[in-house]
This record gives sequence, C-alpha cells and structure tokens, in this order.
Amino acid sequence: MNPLLDHLNAPQLAAVTLPPAHALILAGAGSGKTRVLTTRIAWLISTGQVSPPGVLAVTFTNKAAKEMQTRLAGMLPINVKGMWIGTFHGLCNRLLRAHHRDAGLPQLFQILDSADQQASVKRLLKSLDVDDEKFPPRELCHFINAQKEQGLRAAVVEAYDEWARKRVGLYEAYEAQCQREGVVDFAELLLRSFELLDRNEPLRRHYQERFRHILVDEFQDTNKLQYRWLKLLAGGGANLFCVGDDDQSIYAFRGADVGNMSDFEREFKVENLIRLEQNYRSHGNILDAANAIIKNNPSRLGKNLWTEAGSGEPIRIYESFSDGDEARWIVEEVKALSRDGHARAEIALLYRSNAQSRALEHALFNAGLPYRVYGGLRFFERAEIKHALAYLRLIANTDDDTAFARVANFPTRGIGARSLETLQDAAKAANSSLHAAIPQVAGAGGAKLAAFAQLIVKLRGAAQLPLPELVDHVVELSGLRAYYQNEKEGQDRLANLDELINAAASFVAEEGQPNQDGEITGGISGEFGNDLSAFLAHASLEAGEHQAGEGDDALQLMTVHSAKGLEFNVVFISGLEDGLFPHENSMSETRDGKSGLEEERRLMYVAVTRARQRLYLSFAQTRMLHGQTRYNLPSRFLDEVPEELVKWLTPRAGKGGFATPSQPGFNSTPRRSDSSRGDSGFRIGQSVMHPKFGPGVIVNAEGSGTDARVQVNFGVAGMKWLALSVAKLEAA
Repeated sequence: MNPLLDHLNAPQLAAVTLPPAHALILAGAGSGKTRVLTTRIAWLISTGQVSPPGVLAVTFTNKAAKEMQTRLAGMLPINVKGMWIGTFHGLCNRLLRAHHRDAGLPQLFQILDSADQQASVKRLLKSLDVDDEKFPPRELCHFINAQKEQGLRAAVVEAYDEWARKRVGLYEAYEAQCQREGVVDFAELLLRSFELLDRNEPLRRHYQERFRHILVDEFQDTNKLQYRWLKLLAGGGANLFCVGDDDQSIYAFRGADVGNMSDFEREFKVENLIRLEQNYRSHGNILDAANAIIKNNPSRLGKNLWTEAGSGEPIRIYESFSDGDEARWIVEEVKALSRDGHARAEIALLYRSNAQSRALEHALFNAGLPYRVYGGLRFFERAEIKHALAYLRLIANTDDDTAFARVANFPTRGIGARSLETLQDAAKAANSSLHAAIPQVAGAGGAKLAAFAQLIVKLRGAAQLPLPELVDHVVELSGLRAYYQNEKEGQDRLANLDELINAAASFVAEEGQPNQDGEITGGISGEFGNDLSAFLAHASLEAGEHQAGEGDDALQLMTVHSAKGLEFNVVFISGLEDGLFPHENSMSETRDGKSGLEEERRLMYVAVTRARQRLYLSFAQTRMLHGQTRYNLPSRFLDEVPEELVKWLTPRAGKGGFATPSQPGFNSTPRRSDSSRGDSGFRIGQSVMHPKFGPGVIVNAEGSGTDARVQVNFGVAGMKWLALSVAKLEAA
C-alpha cells in the first residue's frame, strides 16, 4: 500500500484511487472531505497520472485553499506554491492577470471590494445627477452583481418598465466607468474570465489541455456561472472530481444552486458516485438526530451518517417561558459546563437570526461572561443600531456632535460633505455645537440642515412616550425603517431594529419602578436620570464590556450560516420556534419550484452536526416582537427528532405528558412547574383580577415577601410585572 493511503476508510480509499473519470463525492458533515481531496491530488501526482501544473483545485475560502496547500506540502516533495489551488475569484484573477490584454484590462487592474464598489456606484449616481434615494447604491450593487452571477451583461438584461430600464442603464454606465478606470469588482472577475475563455478558442483549448484533473470543494455552493465556468474548462476531456453535500446547501440567498449537483451527474453521465458517511466528529445520538431531520427533505441524493464513537449523551431539550428566561438558562448551563472543565471557546451558541443575539448578549453581560460574536458584530455595535441610538442621543442632548454627524445625512437627505464642513466651521467660530450653529449656514445646504433640525424637534416632542414606543417612533420617523425596507438584504437590519425596541421594553421591565397601581413603569431614578438617558448608558456599557480579547477563553456566538464548516464540543441551538427557525418566510417561499422549508431543514441539519459531544435545543413559549409579547409554537424540527434520543430538561406537555421533578433529567431550578407555588404565595397559572387591567393569568413569579413580583398576562392589555407589596390582586 502507498503510505498516502494509510488511515483511509473504504469509501475514502475508493474515492482517492478512482481511475480517471468524472466523479461526484457526497461527503457528509465531518466525513473527512478535505483529506479525500488533498490525498486524491497527491495520489494522482505521486503515481504519475498528472503533473502538478495539470491540476486545478477550486475551494470556496482562502482558508480552505491554504489548508489544502499546507497538507499537500507535507505529502509531496514538491513546491506547491505554483499550483493552481484557490477560490473561484482567486483563480479568475490569476487567469485575467496572465491574459489581461485579451481580457481588455490594463496590466495593473485593481479589484474593488464591496465597500469600494458601493463608493464607485455613489460617484456614478452623483455624476449622472441620479436620486440615490430612488436608486440606493447598496441595492444597485446587489442588482449588478446578481446579473453578473447569472452571466448577463446590461445589453441582454430584460426590463419591462421605466424604473427597470433606468436601473439597467445605470448598470451599463457602471460597466463603462469601471472599464475607463481599469477596475473590476468581485462578480466581474468570474464573468470576464468566463467570457474570455468562451470567446477565445485557442486560449480555451490551451487550458483545457493543461488541466486534466479539476477538483472542486463545496460543490453544492456553486452558482450557475461558476458551474458554466467549470464546464468550459472541462470541455476538452478533463476529469471533474466534485465533492459536496446537498444536505448542507444553505446559501441560495447568495445565488448557490444545489441543482448543480444533479445537473452535473446528468450532463457528465457520472458513473462514480461515492458516499462518505462515516463521521469523525460527532457522537451517534447527534448523527441519528441529524439523519432523522434531513430525511424529511424530498429529492435528496441521499446518505446516512454514522460513527464508531458510540451513542454518547442524549440530546437535551429545554422549554422556557420567555426569550429572556431562555438566555438566562443558557448562561447558567454554560457556567455549569465551565465548572465541569469545558473550555468556553469550545461552546457555541447558535441562532437563526442575528437579532436573537441581543437577549443572549444581555444575559452574558449581566453574568460577566466574555464572549465573541463570530462572523459578525455585537448587537450594539451594528450599524443600524448605532444609527437608531444616535437619533435617541440627539433627543437626549442636541449638542451631541458625534451623534449629529452620524445621522445628519442618514438616511440620505441631501446634506453633502460641503454643507457639513461649512457647519463645522460655523460651530467652531461660534464655539457652539453643530446643532446650535445650523442658523449660521445659508443657501440650499442651510435649508436642508434646518429641515434636519426640525426632524429632531419632532422626535424630541415624543420624548414623553414610554421608552419602547419612543424607540419605535424614532425608527419610523427618522426614515430608518423605510430605508432598510428598500434594501435587498435589509430584513436582518429591520429585525435588529425591532430587537432594539424589545431591548428597550426589557430594560424598562428590569430596571423600572412600580407605580401606585403596582405596574412596573419607567421613571428610572439614579445617576443616569430618566429612562432614555439610562437606556443609552446601558447600551454604551454593554457595547464596551466583556469583549473577549485575542486568545481569551470566550464563548462563541454566531448565526447557523456563520457556523458552517466549524465544530465545537458543546452546541446550543436556541429559538427553535415555528416562524423563527424555520423562518416564517420559508413557509411560503419557493425557489425554482422548491420549498424554502427545505433549505431551512438543511440549515437545521448543519446546526446539529456542528456538535461533537453535547447538543442542547431550546425554545421559548413567548418572545418579544416589536416590543410586544408573541406566543410561539415549538419548531416542527423538534418533532422530527426521535423521542429515544432526547432528554427533556423541563416539564413537557405533549406526546410524552408532563415530566416531574423525580424523573431523570428534570431540572427544576430554571423554571417552576405550572402546579408549584413560589415564595410569593401565588401559583403559576393562577387566575387573578386587577382593578385597572382586568382579568389575567400569572405566568412568572420572583422574590418573596415585600420584594415579590409576579408577571401577569392581561390579554389585550399585555404582559405586566406587578409588585405584590402594592398590587391590588384578587384571586379569581
């Protein structure tokens, strides 16, 4: 046996040693696909079937490309630096650099990143005197990139109305501007590379004859143009070796087309289809749960993960009353895990939507636990949140120049850099704030600044509203909500703004004082002053505290999308409620005739298979939405996990009936059972009557004696925390 083939299992060995032919390798999560890819390349070279320049290997991240090069360098006595191993964009850049004249580009052409591209579009709109509110630069960039990823130049994009024709015209003008300046964006790298090979037959034949073996990683994430690019290069008889997992195709929103896998199998008449099903990451119960969930998706190519590591621990499921309770329970469980010797860096908290991180971050902040948001920003550091907070800061203090400068022209209202520079000069001369110096600025710029000042006056007029309503009012009146509604990918930002309203409601509930009726209201007293000032101080403190430093043992927070390709000893998947995970948009959404629910199920499969040893699933009966309490049904994905794999940590009403404190695995500390009486003397589920709010039901209780509080659901009147020492409650 060749030493390269040591430690390969039978399917891996079969994939690595396949004779020259097209092949599709279905590689399940944790099945060693990177080992198979790199060993395949090393095997082909070491056995003389191909020389190093004859290999083209495509990955989806630079990290994966570097890892492949590092592994190959350890396997082969050759310099792998010159081999064509890289991402689609990296390889296309290399091709265009080598043939820049044929591609119609200057030798030293520059690449625009996403921020550069947006700035370029802004300049274009300004030069053409186009209203950037009607054609937002970010949305126009998304449109241009989407057309390029479909292989469409402006001349062939269909437009059926005046607005669409204008947008196509801007696409054409943008292309001309980029050509004139000698720059290309990321989408252009692939499209121009494809066009170069497509129209230049001698060049295409050269590369077709050179690359005899083309290997592709994460094939399920390719889009239509990437697949066409691969087909062009393989058109001269090269062997395509594609590794992917249709069950982990979760990037349709980026243009990925899982259908490329079945198209490849059909168009290239693939006879070699090998399944890598032995998992080297997770224990058996975790894999069995993943298999049970994903089998509900129709039209899969099909595989079943298994392991020799044993069944391991049962999957723990926790039902909480609210999202805040869920977050507090997770924090307590993390503390217990840390005491048991689990490194925090090996514990991941996964969620479907970015907005969900707010409640988790708040609980971690209160507990003093360091954490890191992987692949994203902490809640109070996100741009849309900082914009909303800047407006709130101006309500609290119009002389806050930092807040003023941030939002004076956001959303855009025609206040340009020159007007702001003039205002700054006037403020400096008068030794005043920017807001106070507005009357000193004349002309059109001064008029627009005055209009912004009037907006602040309107916002300040609502300062007496309850804090959550004030935040909602500011998000609406400032134009932030309308701005993000017009963005192609603005839904996450809108969800974060809604979560800011929830944060305000939670803040008042936690920090407020009881009035004479026993209702917890605003009027927070202390060093920060009123509700708004106190909330702004709270937001600033949370934004700056407990940020994990480099090398710190910190908890990992991330969306499920960000978790793809990662693995952890312990994984929490929170917010498992219908409408949240699976997301409500997936219930009716279809892509190319396929249900959006299928992609949500693949996303759940990815989340479950991130766990090595222990997996927690949690959901809440109620969750704050737009400052109001919403009642939820448990996620349908929970029903797809077999009962024998599960350990419920809370009383359960459903197929299994109620658990009791004496049953194994029941954790009585995070939440009382519905039949218990707390120290307050009131019972969860007890009917009560309030002279102001009417009939209600007690849903939570805290404290004892004169410090006791109960949370009551009064139906239309909403959820109220009442202080028992002053509450006028009567048992119904």
